[in-house]
Amino acid sequence: MGKLTPSVCIDAVFEGKSFEEACEIVSQSGINSIEFWGWWDKNLEELVKFQTKNNLKISACCTKFVSLVDSNSRALYLKGLEESIKAAKILNTNILISQVGNFILDVPREEQYQSLVEGLKAAAPLLEQSGITLVIEPLNELIDHAGYFLVKSDEAFKIIEAVNSPNIKVVFDIYHQQISEGQLIKNIVANIDKIGHFHAAGNPGRNELQHGEINYKEVFKAITKTKYNGYVGLEYWPLNKTNPEIALQEVATWLD
Repeated sequence: MGKLTPSVCIDAVFEGKSFEEACEIVSQSGINSIEFWGWWDKNLEELVKFQTKNNLKISACCTKFVSLVDSNSRALYLKGLEESIKAAKILNTNILISQVGNFILDVPREEQYQSLVEGLKAAAPLLEQSGITLVIEPLNELIDHAGYFLVKSDEAFKIIEAVNSPNIKVVFDIYHQQISEGQLIKNIVANIDKIGHFHAAGNPGRNELQHGEINYKEVFKAITKTKYNGYVGLEYWPLNKTNPEIALQEVATWLD
């Protein structure tokens, strides 16, 4: 049996609120972890201060948004990764989330695919030496990310197999994959060894997990029956902006 731990994406759930306020509300909700997107636009010392004050763990943040499918950008990607690894050490987190970039119209898809694989192979030694895991993120192209290269989880898992590093996996965003392909439990369970992080939001709307067509209790139950031990990032924009902690408190009880 595994353990699925909730983590709140403060950039989404608490958009517009201060670090201090977001950390206090998360702590009061019964959840002990937070995550966010870019580290480079934040005061890391301030964030660590309020995270520590509220006894929270930082589960994940993103590496710099540089395309992996564009081979001309590889050196810039690796430079950004080195900087992100240093930031992750300051934040005491061992998960970095990576997008892969948009499809390049005048370059064959296979060429972009190879660039992505080769870029991750070049990143692997940096990650293995640091003990950091990089998770690449497939995103839906129908609603939120038109033009994005990596859409479905099967291709993401194929990339992980090709790279063959224990420190490079997939962030399986349940919201995105419900839109892109469905069959959530089947695809998750069959590939759990290639998943290093989860994201979750209600669909349609990308709001609280209690809203929409995804039966999160059953999805979470299926994950906890595997060997997965890690986080699910609650990455959504709440309908209840006045008291967002109400939905967070309920989700925390699902995962007790």
